[in-house]
Amino acid sequence: MRLNRRHWLELAGLSLSLTWTNIGRAASLLAVRVWPAKDYTRVTLESDVALKTKYTFVASPPRLAIDIEGLELNPAIKEWIGKIRPDDPNITGVRVAQNSKDVVRMVFDLKQTVEPQVFALTPVASYQHRLVLDLYPSKPADPLESWIAERFQNTDPLGDWLKQQPGTNSARPRPNENKAGKAPTDRLIVVALDPGHGGEDPGAIGPNGTREKDVVLQISLKLRERLNAMTVNGNPMRAYLTRDADFFVPLHVRVQKARKVQADLFVSVHADAFFTPQAQGASVFALSQGAASSSAARWMANQENKADLIGGVNLGIKDSHVQQALLDMSTTAQIKDSLHLGGALLQAIGGVGKLHKPKVEQAGFAVLKAPDMPSVLVETAFISNPQEEAKLSDPNYQNNMADALALGIQKYFQRNPPLAQKSST
Repeated sequence: MRLNRRHWLELAGLSLSLTWTNIGRAASLLAVRVWPAKDYTRVTLESDVALKTKYTFVASPPRLAIDIEGLELNPAIKEWIGKIRPDDPNITGVRVAQNSKDVVRMVFDLKQTVEPQVFALTPVASYQHRLVLDLYPSKPADPLESWIAERFQNTDPLGDWLKQQPGTNSARPRPNENKAGKAPTDRLIVVALDPGHGGEDPGAIGPNGTREKDVVLQISLKLRERLNAMTVNGNPMRAYLTRDADFFVPLHVRVQKARKVQADLFVSVHADAFFTPQAQGASVFALSQGAASSSAARWMANQENKADLIGGVNLGIKDSHVQQALLDMSTTAQIKDSLHLGGALLQAIGGVGKLHKPKVEQAGFAVLKAPDMPSVLVETAFISNPQEEAKLSDPNYQNNMADALALGIQKYFQRNPPLAQKSST
């Protein structure tokens, strides 16, 4: 068949179109983010198209090699190597090379043996395609043991108490037992503080760029200091943070962490946001097993429950559904106690600022589904309100909010003393 000039032009146009299509399908790396923490280090590669990968872990010396198809090595990819901090608990350094024409190999040299999880996330919110590398230490630190090492250094009677909790191979102490000869200690009261969001999930962002995840962590750290200095009826309190740095924690893991340390209650700290900048004031929420107490509470719960989508959860974990089912067994008694706790917090918060609602609201917050401890979510102010955004970044307001929350928690325990001995979870 003979081709005239028009046919040749059409074929040339088709060829050019295919060429541009292939170029368009090549992956472009948009950003690389590294989130180091004691719990685990997360590396996120964000691209305009989904990345196809293969990875291999070598135990000695520990290193993780990842081959990424559809990438070509360029200066932008090399630059991100400098993002690995010297104090990263898990990564020593990263080497990058063009392994073949369309494959870039990244080799992570590790400080210890890890259990890597590599998974992809589809576009959500402001993110495009993400390839996530979670590097979990093979021997994670036990939170109770960490308390002993970091806070008590084996010189405080509370350290003796903690050593004898489940999982530390010792018998639990009898009431009033005190090996150090100091004032008797019947009970260590443990408060789990949960700074919302973190890592890939910034939470709400104020009109001037303030990120919820930052201010709630600052408030939680201040609150921890106050609780650690308090006692209730002679019993010392200790606060445990579900995250003490900028990293992401899935919602159900936050509850698991609180149960791991046998917390007496759970307080999740957040900053509210709404469509309009006029909304203002602090709020306290408890769980509802049925309908939400208001449409606003239902909307807020839906927003907070999206944290796993934005922060990035590995849906390939086999027991995730089982874990969630266990957390759905919240009881009527737990919710009743949560409402009492929320009431004490609202009363205290009302002394330092405006309340958005005068009563505890209820809705289906996933992070409050702890079957064995009172659990509340505190919205410390509206970050979407410019005036309240400024307050949330003000150390004076943060101190006042931490004081109020500590006072509310203390008053709750004065009215509702914890049991002298806790059962193992």
